[in-house]
Amino acid sequence: MRLLIIGAGFAGMYAALSSARLREIQGVSPDNLEIALIAPKPTLVVRPRLYEPKPETLTAPLLDVLKAIDVDYIQGSAETIDIKAQTVQITTPKGTRKTLSYDRLVVATGSRLFRPNIPGLAEHGFSVDSLDDAIALDKHLHGLADRPAVNGRDTVVVAGGGFTGIEAATELPARLRGIFGKESRTRVIIVERNSAIAPDMGEGPRPLIEDALRKLGVEIRLGAGVASLDKSGVTLSTGEHIETETVVWAAGIRAAPLTAQIPAERDNFGRLLVDRDLRVPGVQGVFATGDAARAACDDEGNYALMSCQHATRMGAFAGNNAAAELLGVPTKPYHQKAYVTCLDLGEAGALFTRGWERKVEMVGDIAKKTKQEINTVWIYPPKAERAAALASADPERVTDL
Repeated sequence: MRLLIIGAGFAGMYAALSSARLREIQGVSPDNLEIALIAPKPTLVVRPRLYEPKPETLTAPLLDVLKAIDVDYIQGSAETIDIKAQTVQITTPKGTRKTLSYDRLVVATGSRLFRPNIPGLAEHGFSVDSLDDAIALDKHLHGLADRPAVNGRDTVVVAGGGFTGIEAATELPARLRGIFGKESRTRVIIVERNSAIAPDMGEGPRPLIEDALRKLGVEIRLGAGVASLDKSGVTLSTGEHIETETVVWAAGIRAAPLTAQIPAERDNFGRLLVDRDLRVPGVQGVFATGDAARAACDDEGNYALMSCQHATRMGAFAGNNAAAELLGVPTKPYHQKAYVTCLDLGEAGALFTRGWERKVEMVGDIAKKTKQEINTVWIYPPKAERAAALASADPERVTDL
């Protein structure tokens, strides 16, 4: 029997750990249940941290962890899923194609930044969506120091006032001072289509976010979108033109395109609708998890968000349940009642909330310490020691805050 997992993000990593854990508990050998993970590189990109400086350091190796738990790593990019034949076709780094069969498949392909067809965005826009994107932005920012301080060189526009946009924007003043010098006069401007910053955060946290932005000198343009970009800067839907050499696009994400190959219902974000066991209804042997899946967290109408907090736990349940079906043991319905947010606010600290109503629990330096612990410890892979790695993937305990 073979269980294939596509993706080495948070959901894919925990699907591998959890399925291997159940295999161990059931006393089944890797020869009788092969678990394999497909990804271009055996590396976890710590995507929630890509707004930080030195993004090239924000990865974690997975190969030793996978070896420790007897999960095979298959290097390649998944190109085609054939649900009738139960196969996945991949392209290897050398450009050759291989076809892999599966008995159960876990689609953990993650998400991608949504880039609309705005004039000039592809040519002049940056992002912190992927490792390559974040490295390109960091290189660009450092390169600005060699240019004349005119034509908006010291101005950065962040398009999108949600979680990612705020974290990127609040980190930028310190990053820019580190590049241009402590006495430099830089501008960071957030452009948000909605009438309020952080539209998904609610009324409770918003005044604290607005206060942090004021302290950092971050400007806000509300009720405005990006109409076009060119070498001179960005033009907003309001008609305002802002001179800048740097526009960071942070306005929404969508499920990775591979999910479109699964003939099943999807939501507006391209996520596959799954049942409580994270199966894709009507598609034999296929589970979806993380940013590739729209899953109910509870019976109160709350659904998992496209975040590593939900992806890790969803991955653990998906891996467990895919293996459980093959081993003939009961599955575990996914649930995740605990929900917290920890928003980095740069030199203004951080903001920690709990619950779907986002009740503020910590602010400032105290919240910042929690954010740093989350970013540097909690979300990293377990050590490559078999017992500890497997123990970390109990679905009922993963991200149980």
